Amino acid sequence: MWDKISARISEVTGNKFSIDNRRSVSGGCINQGYYISSSCRTYFAKINQACQIAMFEAEALGLQQMRATQTIRVPQPICWGTEGNSAYIVLEWLNLGRGGSDLAWEEMGRKLAEMHKYTPPNPPLVRGGEDPNSTLVRGGEEPNSILLRGVFGWDINNTIGSTVQMNNWTANWAEFWAEHRIGYQLKLAKRRGGHFPQGERLLDVIPELLAGYEPQPSLVHGDLWGGNAGVTSAGEPVIFDPATYFGDREVDIAMTELFGGFAPQFYRGYNQVWPLDGGYEQRKTLYNLYHILNHFNLFGGSYESQANQIINKICG
Repeated sequence: MWDKISARISEVTGNKFSIDNRRSVSGGCINQGYYISSSCRTYFAKINQACQIAMFEAEALGLQQMRATQTIRVPQPICWGTEGNSAYIVLEWLNLGRGGSDLAWEEMGRKLAEMHKYTPPNPPLVRGGEDPNSTLVRGGEEPNSILLRGVFGWDINNTIGSTVQMNNWTANWAEFWAEHRIGYQLKLAKRRGGHFPQGERLLDVIPELLAGYEPQPSLVHGDLWGGNAGVTSAGEPVIFDPATYFGDREVDIAMTELFGGFAPQFYRGYNQVWPLDGGYEQRKTLYNLYHILNHFNLFGGSYESQANQIINKICG
């Protein structure tokens, strides 16, 4: 397998690559990670079962889109594919330092805010809402339906951890969050045996909580906790392992607070470029519920009770 991966790296880069050194490194709890190097180049490779190739394809596309904004540093995807029973993705190797300076974290906040200003370039038309004065009917569509721009979502589904993340283009943010984020996770949790007595009520409450709130659709990382961000040994802030889509920028900021929070300088830098909107403190609880539900679906355990506490708090 490694010879084939080396050959593929050589093909896409135009430079002969032969692995002289390979060692296992942390690749998270989902994939096997490897440091691979030749005499002059080094890469990071992630390996999983061949059936997981779509996860790596989506990761590569997300990284490419984030890199295209020319804002915050992300690893360059080199190549990806399958070999035998394995799927792989090869990425630029980044030497991460320890901690990072206050200036680096402030710069991370500023650059993330700049990335969040990137909106979907060609959002598709989707069916949504009703116009009582419309008679538009197209091939099975509901009478009086109207066509809107789907500005929240992404062109393909991807993964959050190893859970499929639904990115159906949607015109309304509250609808997107209720159906494709919280609603989908609750369906998975029910199949897993989870018990969420106020789950249905929560889905009814979400449009009320987000009523009148119309965020700009932003390119978001989607899984921005401390394990997916760092500072290189040269002092440059980087983010990686994305679950990319176009959504409310606050979902990224909320998740940075979920597991301990980023350095205070990060938030200072972000607000220098694009201050958060009023009401963020209330919305972040709803946004982070998505990740708690996903952790229940991945790991079970106490995440069920934690999710229920949040749901009860939201529903009142």
